[in-house]
Amino acid sequence: MNKLQKFIEEVVNNVRNDREVTKRLLDDAMVYLSKDEERHREVGIIVAKYVETLQRSNDQLVKISALIQKGESKNSGLSDIDKEEIFDIIQSGGVDE
Repeated sequence: MNKLQKFIEEVVNNVRNDREVTKRLLDDAMVYLSKDEERHREVGIIVAKYVETLQRSNDQLVKISALIQKGESKNSGLSDIDKEEIFDIIQSGGVDE
């Protein structure tokens, strides 16, 4: 496995782990919110951040998938631009920005 493939695998694993943690936090927040309407003002912004985190992880997975598919369809590997885009995703630290 080359270095780029290892980075891609690491990014995908990080995204999956972040999604699982965020899902658990969101589930807990939903239970908390369901007990009293007043709690929506209290934690609404936090819940919105959880949803944003899930959306960013979706976007990252879609982008990585598109880049890999694009590279496979060329049969010549990833272009320099594709590699830079993947590197940018890696540098952003997954979904924990």
